[in-house]
Amino acid sequence: MKITIIGTGYVGLVAGACLADMGNEVICIDNNAEKINQLEKGIIPIYEPGLEELVKANVRENRLKFSSDIDNAVKVSEVCFIAVGTPQGEDGSADLQYVFDVAKSIAKAMNGYKVIVDKSTVPVGTAEKVSEIIRENTKCPFDVVSNPEFLKQGNAVEDFLKPDRVIIGSNSDKATRIMQDIYAPFFRTGNRIIVMDIKSAEMTKYAANSFLATKISFMNEIANLCEKVGADAEMVRVGISTDSRIGNKFLFPGLGYGESCFPKDVKALIKTAQENKCKMNIIKAADEINKKQRELFIDKIIDKFGNDLTGKTFGVWGLAFKPKTNDMREAPSITIIKALLEKGAKIKAYDPKAMESARYYFGDKIEYSQTSYEAIDRADALLLLTEWNEFRRPDFEKIKNLLKQPIIFDGRNQYNAKNLKNYGFCYIQVGCNSIC
Repeated sequence: MKITIIGTGYVGLVAGACLADMGNEVICIDNNAEKINQLEKGIIPIYEPGLEELVKANVRENRLKFSSDIDNAVKVSEVCFIAVGTPQGEDGSADLQYVFDVAKSIAKAMNGYKVIVDKSTVPVGTAEKVSEIIRENTKCPFDVVSNPEFLKQGNAVEDFLKPDRVIIGSNSDKATRIMQDIYAPFFRTGNRIIVMDIKSAEMTKYAANSFLATKISFMNEIANLCEKVGADAEMVRVGISTDSRIGNKFLFPGLGYGESCFPKDVKALIKTAQENKCKMNIIKAADEINKKQRELFIDKIIDKFGNDLTGKTFGVWGLAFKPKTNDMREAPSITIIKALLEKGAKIKAYDPKAMESARYYFGDKIEYSQTSYEAIDRADALLLLTEWNEFRRPDFEKIKNLLKQPIIFDGRNQYNAKNLKNYGFCYIQVGCNSIC
């Protein structure tokens, strides 16, 4: 099948490469000519395990192409995916200007029947607005479909190639059959394609992300109470996660959720509820708890070193919002580092993949280290903010010798407190009593 994907960001690029890998002829469109030029050279703008190899392999086989010519791409394709950004507006709503601009461009280029797929995360009712825009700009027949993505950064390629389910929101039998044909190769061992009406599909994405965000905030709130009463949040997590009704995912206490999806989608859902005069008390609480979680971690540092951090240096391990990505959007590290800088602290940071991303947020305000150990050399404390694998089993004797004083603030509860006590560390976690 011939497919066009408009938008070569995280969702669009992964979708394009994976759809091409199933034998489709895919054109990925972006209005950033420099980005297209880089992609044609095999330079991938985002870090995602397996993506670079997949892109290069399908470009080599001539199944995947990159272009800025949306007009030609639409004309030669039967299906057009809209995968542009929907950034958060000032009022918390999803900014749909890019989606609407693309819809208009598609309509003006149409030369026959097309299926237009909303792959971007959009509020309920967006498909109707996209349909109106297209009708205003073409006489050609078309159908608009909602096909929300459920990719986890760091595992996106695997998630797309082996999805646990694909949701198709469609009010057209013809469009539904075409979408089922597109995804059929991904489900040779079982049918997990769920077809529903468009509005339900649009709502499903927001509901899923908001539920997971709430689960994270719930565990963080329990962890905060554990600190007050002397319980161990890690033990509590194990105790409840072994209940099959609850499960063990998204239950790790820490610094809260980050990235572009959870914070943005939670706020967008709250805004949709407000517009429809519906209260969302649980979702609002999840959002507030998430903000507070980072402030509590900053408070732990202030409690130890005082409010004036002038002359203090902190070595930061981890800048991305999670491992296996260079994405720093809404990352806890941004809030924490900025707060420490405002209090006079010096920051030496290291992340395996997000160093260039960090320069966008901090410029020359922090020091960028070449290795994790360089980041803590002569630092007053180590702050662990992202749980990359290479940080899991460090040389604690070396850490102790490099630091001015043996203090670790662990925002991910990654280490064994008893072991660190034996090494002589002051170890401060989330949801557990400090060992100092």
